[in-house]
Amino acid sequence: MAQAILLQDVDSLGQRGHVVDVAPGYLRNFLIPRKLAQPATAGALEEAKRRMEAAEKAEAARLERETQAAGLLSKTVLTIHQRAGEDGKLFGSVGPKEIADALREARDLRVDKKQIQLEQPLRELGTFMVEIQLKDGTTAAVKTIISEEK
Repeated sequence: MAQAILLQDVDSLGQRGHVVDVAPGYLRNFLIPRKLAQPATAGALEEAKRRMEAAEKAEAARLERETQAAGLLSKTVLTIHQRAGEDGKLFGSVGPKEIADALREARDLRVDKKQIQLEQPLRELGTFMVEIQLKDGTTAAVKTIISEEK
């Protein structure tokens, strides 16, 4: 058996960066030509170990940024000004795009409008708690005040 370091996820073998035992012909004729794996030499093993450590550090840094963003979002109060009628109904509506734009202006945070959890657009004046689903699975609630435009 020959050892190979996977360069990409391969079904039935393993995930990227793992060292697996495969038949020499399978490695030489299938995995290497398709750039799915490379032979596991001492130098390649060391390089794969460095890559895995760098990926773990990057993941930890990303999780830290997500946690900080969640804390910042929880403290955020957005005020969105819209035109409204005398009964408090908006002439338009406030949707995920408007909330994402307000977050970008208020806190300089880039939040994708798909992450903003609204059952339906907000169509009246008032205070609402809007949930934002972050990439790491946590949810942050942002207090959103919709006031009448002056």
